[in-house]
Amino acid sequence: MKTITINVSELVYEEFRAFAEKRDRKASELIREAMEMYRQMHMHRRTTLRDRRPASVGGPIQAITGGDDLLEEMLNDARD
Repeated sequence: MKTITINVSELVYEEFRAFAEKRDRKASELIREAMEMYRQMHMHRRTTLRDRRPASVGGPIQAITGGDDLLEEMLNDARD
């Protein structure tokens, strides 16, 4: 394991220390876990867009009929 030195505000460190003490752990353990979570979520993301679930953006503004040309509507949107 590599020993490092970091600078954090006294308030942040005190909160980490108090939280760790309540759980019978060390602040350094929490900081290691936080770094590992960051690494997994932001540096080594293994998901793709296909892994993500679609988000709901609500229903259509108006019903689509058989005669609607959606491509033309998207290319020439006159709602602005």
